[in-house]
Amino acid sequence: MELEPVNVSQDNLAAVAYGDFHSPHDILGPHIGTGSVTIRVVRHLATEVTIETDRGDVEARHEYNGVWVAVIPGEDVPDYRVRATYSEDLETVTDDPYRFLPSMGEMDTYLIGEGRHEELWHVLGAHVKSYDSPLGTTDGTAFTVWAPNARAVRVVGDFNHWNGKAHAMRSLGTSGIWELFVPGAEEGQAYKFEIQYQDSSWHQKADPMARRTEKPPLTASIIARSHFEWSDDAWMSKRASTNPLDGPISIYEVHLGSWRMGLSFKDMAEQLIGHVKYLGFTHVEFMPVAEHPYGPSWGYQVTSYYAPSARFGTPDELRFLINELHKAGIGVIMDWVPAHFPKDAWALARFDGTPLYEDPDPRRGEHPDWGTYIFNYGRHEVRNFLVANALYWLDEFHIDGIRVDAVASLLYLDYSREEGQWQPNVYGGRENLEAISFLQEANATAYRHHPGIMMIAEESTSWPGVTDMTERGGLGFGLKWNMGWMNDTLGYLAEEPINRRYHHGEITFSLVYAFSEQFLLPISHDEVVHGKGSLYSKMPGDDWQKRAGVRSLLAYQWAHPGKQLIFMGQEFAQIDEWNEGKGLDWWLTENPGHNQVTSLVAELNQLYVEHPALWSDDFTNHGFEWIEAADGDHNVLSFVRKSKDEKDWLVAVINFAGTPHENYRVGLPFPGEWVEILNTDDEKYGGSGVVNTEVKTDPIGWNGRAQSTALRVPPLGAVWLTPRSLSRDSK
Repeated sequence: MELEPVNVSQDNLAAVAYGDFHSPHDILGPHIGTGSVTIRVVRHLATEVTIETDRGDVEARHEYNGVWVAVIPGEDVPDYRVRATYSEDLETVTDDPYRFLPSMGEMDTYLIGEGRHEELWHVLGAHVKSYDSPLGTTDGTAFTVWAPNARAVRVVGDFNHWNGKAHAMRSLGTSGIWELFVPGAEEGQAYKFEIQYQDSSWHQKADPMARRTEKPPLTASIIARSHFEWSDDAWMSKRASTNPLDGPISIYEVHLGSWRMGLSFKDMAEQLIGHVKYLGFTHVEFMPVAEHPYGPSWGYQVTSYYAPSARFGTPDELRFLINELHKAGIGVIMDWVPAHFPKDAWALARFDGTPLYEDPDPRRGEHPDWGTYIFNYGRHEVRNFLVANALYWLDEFHIDGIRVDAVASLLYLDYSREEGQWQPNVYGGRENLEAISFLQEANATAYRHHPGIMMIAEESTSWPGVTDMTERGGLGFGLKWNMGWMNDTLGYLAEEPINRRYHHGEITFSLVYAFSEQFLLPISHDEVVHGKGSLYSKMPGDDWQKRAGVRSLLAYQWAHPGKQLIFMGQEFAQIDEWNEGKGLDWWLTENPGHNQVTSLVAELNQLYVEHPALWSDDFTNHGFEWIEAADGDHNVLSFVRKSKDEKDWLVAVINFAGTPHENYRVGLPFPGEWVEILNTDDEKYGGSGVVNTEVKTDPIGWNGRAQSTALRVPPLGAVWLTPRSLSRDSK
């Protein structure tokens, strides 16, 4: 008697044949019947199909529109492969994707639904797997994607000629997750998810969890796994037992695409590290490295949050760059953009035909300035996607710090919105409560998993407690960019020196609030682009005065309480403003005046690291004392920096006037001999040579101190002094 297959309705056969059935495993693959096992497979255009088992071969018959069926006696499911003949000279033997159990477990789906899967990248996306069975090992890739409002999902790629009808994914119930293991799909192949919206239309989407992508302008995801072996154990071990905020932090901000044009991650390891090492910066900060389609966005419009940009190489090549930086003693900070994402139809936007990642309310879900979508921070799965993304970069790439972009836009519901364009929160306020909670969760989780890292906020308002602990209601960041210091300082320096006396309050105002947060002082890319001019061009005067202005600003910045950051090109006083479409003007370093600015930056960083007075007590008023804050008539500031243990003291005197001041009396904290360890007007830095060869105190009361000295204060220059017993010269 001929065995009958397990019965399936014509409608369901049609659906699986077309690849738009939400549960294809219910129809395809092996199914136990009465005394037999029915195996259905999809092999479009095949002329013959045979099921090969360890018990023998069974011919399949064509059932409906590319669906083939075979019935095998017995109720034990055998191991099997599918041999399909398409013409006289084309025959394939492949494994059946519909015989495999789900690659994701129930605990994973539960944690994702709760928004608590802290290693999300291990379960969603594309993962190369191998399964052993009696007929041999099957290699392939498990694909998993969250698309709860899709009618059906297929995976398409190089492994199926971009035709997904034979690779429909199954829905894992109310989790909204779709899953399929595809035998033969291998590392390096491109893929996308093909998603059917509720209106029955199909749309190809890049994988939100892709760990590698094609090089723009191509937009497909690539199956990837890491083969890199880290050798930075000493760095990582030390990091885990150290609070970086207690140490020196000077950051060199880099745009990978334009530091030098055309360099890869590996090229940067050869060229960037030597430059940063010579300059003495403790850290580099990369502007966003996650994949983005539009280069002039500088990486701030991200489409693949888990994939380094293919413009510069593979993910393992980025790991190589970071590993080499660590071996050179240089930390790595990365810009992260959880505030918004672009509307590209092939990426996150309206991913399953609905506002999935973005907030559905346009008053909360669309950014009026940037033309982008805003994440739905109140949705568990979206928060999980973002929090896990921060952990991914820290874990998989050994990133030492994350600088969170545009934090102010997350905090306020009325950010860049007019009256009537925003909706208050449940308490009637303008605070975005869900986004605040997300930031707190991201920070707390990052610090819990990776002690010794830094979470840094680019936050431009007076929001209280940005760097306070989350258990006290703070946002939980380690550092906050001091945008007020940056704006006031650059505004002051844009004035002609003769007019600066009328703006003296701008240059001293930062010390009114300097210890209200844990601040980092940035002169970033945003200040040297879009018509703002370079740091050099902001300075009034002729070429010499401009370079002198840059030197005095940098010495002031390094002496001011807080950590430091400057953007690439400022270390040699680049003349033109930054343009991401061309490299830095490295030829300027062949000009003695500009190269001497580079020498000064290297000296600043060396002295900075050597003197705990400049970094060990940045965040309390104990580490700072004014000597004279009110000498606007001379455009001079003078102050003391001291270490937490008071074993190291440094006096900074900065003259923002265009003329020198001879016999300028300054009160000093100790009697005796002092040493001028830095003078930005030294001829070796391109200055005019107004220096102090000998500094001794007199018993003359000045600036409220019992001892003072008369200095030569250079024009547009800064002087650093330390007591002789604490100077390098005395060692």
